[in-house]
Amino acid sequence: MFNVLASNISANFVYLAIPMILLTVVVSAVFLDTRSVPVIVVAMFAGILFGPNGLRFWMFHDMILASQIANLALVFVLFHGGFCTKKNILKFVALPALGLATWGVILTAIVTFGCLYFILGWDRNLALLLSVIVSSTDAAAIFSILRKQPLRSKITSTIEIESAANDPMAIVLTTIVVQTLSAGGDVNYLFVLLDFIWKFIGGPLIGFVMAKAIVWLINKLTPQETSYYHIIMLCAALFTYGITETLHASGILAVFTAGYILGNSNIVHQQGIYNFSAAISTIANILLFILLGVLVEPASWFENNLFLRAILLFVFLSFIARPAAVFLGTMGMHIPFKERIFIAWSGLRGAVPIVLATYPLAYGFENGMEIFNQVFFVVLLSLMLQGSLLGKVAKLLKLTTIYRPESPYSLEFYTKNYMESGQKVDVFTVELPGPEGREGPFLKDVVFPKGTLLLMIARRRRYYKKIPTIMSLLKIGKPRVIESYLWQVLLPVGNTVLHGWDQVTVLSKVENEEEVTNILTDSFKNTAKKDSEDKPLLLYG
Repeated sequence: MFNVLASNISANFVYLAIPMILLTVVVSAVFLDTRSVPVIVVAMFAGILFGPNGLRFWMFHDMILASQIANLALVFVLFHGGFCTKKNILKFVALPALGLATWGVILTAIVTFGCLYFILGWDRNLALLLSVIVSSTDAAAIFSILRKQPLRSKITSTIEIESAANDPMAIVLTTIVVQTLSAGGDVNYLFVLLDFIWKFIGGPLIGFVMAKAIVWLINKLTPQETSYYHIIMLCAALFTYGITETLHASGILAVFTAGYILGNSNIVHQQGIYNFSAAISTIANILLFILLGVLVEPASWFENNLFLRAILLFVFLSFIARPAAVFLGTMGMHIPFKERIFIAWSGLRGAVPIVLATYPLAYGFENGMEIFNQVFFVVLLSLMLQGSLLGKVAKLLKLTTIYRPESPYSLEFYTKNYMESGQKVDVFTVELPGPEGREGPFLKDVVFPKGTLLLMIARRRRYYKKIPTIMSLLKIGKPRVIESYLWQVLLPVGNTVLHGWDQVTVLSKVENEEEVTNILTDSFKNTAKKDSEDKPLLLYG
């Protein structure tokens, strides 16, 4: 009976199995979100549950195809990561992030190898392979977990940019080791070195050129159909990766750079492109970790002491190798001690190490499957322990900032119409500075460029809600009072007073976006500051 059901689901995989798995992940993630369990961990366990070693709804064993699918998913995850990175933050974190992405990866591999080979006495080839495979942090894992934490943007950007930029170094190290062990040392190391330099320089260069071309194309075409912008974004990410890999540069770095340039350029329908990119990135991230969960063989964890060996690898990697790489790799950069501790703890492993763990299998190593399962278990430990405790570690080190919630209200706008001057217009949102609720200027006192129109103000209000209890219904007790928040939409008029943390939606010329943003934030900062006298609302449930 069960086998018949599984075979029917396999035959209608796209229509039954995929929706079932995705819904399971989403529903589980919603319930586990309050416990700080990352959605990608839920996705990995869903892959194990529905895969060949579980309910057998998804029978998949092709490591090479899995590696290609993983690369495709990483394209969209990293593109969106670059799109969200602001240029005013990047210039402050470029040096430590790129330093950790290069010599930091090398130091991690060296220290890990020393621990495995000299302290634990593992086989030299196995220790060498494992050390280079797990040497890089993972962008997909970090982007999905870190951005949910109320951290300072400088710390977040350092870790995110490092994770996006360290893949070429890990790939090169793994390729060198795998080829050396399989060819008996007959490798042209000069060629490998030049290849790495080209990957690290050529990738961002090609991504920059491609992004500039896409910016010009979007602002030149301004299509009437909204979905055309989404198609252009998809083509930009895929073609940038494809052309860069064809030229043997780093497609991952190129895609991140292209997303960064697009996210910091004045383009029509930027908010719509951002929303679509975020959705595609989330879907790709979840599918990626489901796929990796399908591939693993949990039963092998309890064979040949693999379970214990994976724990030892995780301990040496996370508590010795990664901290050593961070502290040595950032010497002289004036990064505070607490921030270094947090950066060391944030070295999450994820999809990239698992993808690299398929290389020994592809080259026919006898212990290839053992390496893959061991690396997978290390990644699982990293995501569950390090990922789940990121917020608590940040609070312990006092690195958190005030959490700024995102408004549930937004407007999207696209047009091929032109204003009188012939300039293109777009809708964007300006987030006013804090603290929340502090009164700013009247809108009538703020002078905007000609043709600027304020469409909506989203404001969060604190309120107290009375919840009846049995004792209060019997008139012998008081109802329970709960503090909560609600969002309001205000129509902008001259007498509207701006408040701290207001999110103002504006219609303006594309080239005036930066000017309008500065006018709103500067006028708010320069206003005589006083605390808001608004009292919390009192609602009854």
